[in-house]
Amino acid sequence: MKRKGILIILDGLGDRPLRELEGKTPLEYAKTPNMDKLAKIGILGQQDPISPGQPAGSDTAHLAIFGYDPYQTYRGRGFFEALGVGLNLNEDDLAFRVNFATIENETIIDRRAGRISTEEAHELAKAIQENVEISTDFIFVGATGHRAVLVLKGMAKGYKVGENDPHVEGKPPHKFEYEDEESKKVAKILEEFVEKAHKVLEKHPINKKRKEEGKPVANYLLIRGAGTYPNIPMKFTKQWKVKAAAVVATALVKGVARAIGFDVYTPNGATGEYNTDAIAKAKKVVELLNDYDFVFLHFKPTDAAGHDNNPKRKIEMIEMADKMIGYIIENIDLEETIIAITGDHSTPCEVKNHSADPVPLLIAGGGVRTDYTESFGERECMHGGIGRLRGKYIVPMMMDLMGRTEKFGA
Repeated sequence: MKRKGILIILDGLGDRPLRELEGKTPLEYAKTPNMDKLAKIGILGQQDPISPGQPAGSDTAHLAIFGYDPYQTYRGRGFFEALGVGLNLNEDDLAFRVNFATIENETIIDRRAGRISTEEAHELAKAIQENVEISTDFIFVGATGHRAVLVLKGMAKGYKVGENDPHVEGKPPHKFEYEDEESKKVAKILEEFVEKAHKVLEKHPINKKRKEEGKPVANYLLIRGAGTYPNIPMKFTKQWKVKAAAVVATALVKGVARAIGFDVYTPNGATGEYNTDAIAKAKKVVELLNDYDFVFLHFKPTDAAGHDNNPKRKIEMIEMADKMIGYIIENIDLEETIIAITGDHSTPCEVKNHSADPVPLLIAGGGVRTDYTESFGERECMHGGIGRLRGKYIVPMMMDLMGRTEKFGA
């Protein structure tokens, strides 16, 4: 029997026990009746996206979960960001991820410029594209929220270039370091680009308005994640012989999905930020199941709350995700569907970054063996029947339950 599959990744889902939550994690503390319902009729476990003890980036984690060895496939985050905003690039291009940031007296005050809106970022990016001239052709476009993408055309050989992002507030931006002569050229171009973009941003009406309103101004660019064309040996869709769709708002994850062969959809109201319309995403998943065999749903705000060290907000986002999942399971036939829920990595609030803590994993649906777990949380997952495995095994397990695998041997 062939079934449909839904993989839901709640970005940065995993966490650690917190004193202010009575020793529970945000997932354990949150009210999640729909995920708990699936836990009772399904099976739980833990997964390490890459390997035990190895913290994963969102890009490398997603690659690993979809079955690609990130050590062989990954060639920098920037290229996925560029694919995610809809750019069609070639192997000679060099792409970077960019943050709009706030700088005062040569010191970074806010690495995300107060989490400016997507609309503001796109308008600022347009101004930079139209008013900055450097010694090579470039593309600069806004992505999601405070993020943007920079592409230097024909400069892929200079990929061994560093970044200017200090990754913490209260420090000056770094100088762009380099490892060879081609990268030295890129470093000089980036320094020139950042300086000229800063002048454009300082004068922009959006920043004048933000300053009047007491908001952090987006007057500086932090550039990192140099990336070239990823090494994808075989598309996901070809490997598994399925028609696959992704419901994603975040540019990076859109780019990963596009790179491995997914058709990507972003419903109206889906932002990847705290204000995202989660039900719009759920409705799109249900709709796509009519035409696709496998649907991937990505939910970003759980990760943002971990980075912001905001347990209360993370609980709110987990509960929002639970309502999203509730809509899906109310509108599909679970006997004819396999649904898996996990995170791409853990983002503990106390760490404010990705950690190597294993990530909760839930699989439910038709034909799934059950265990004795009663709710979806870190400690319950430790007792689940799946045990602890690497992220690369999630999709094969789903595909077997979906009736999409072939026997090995006679």
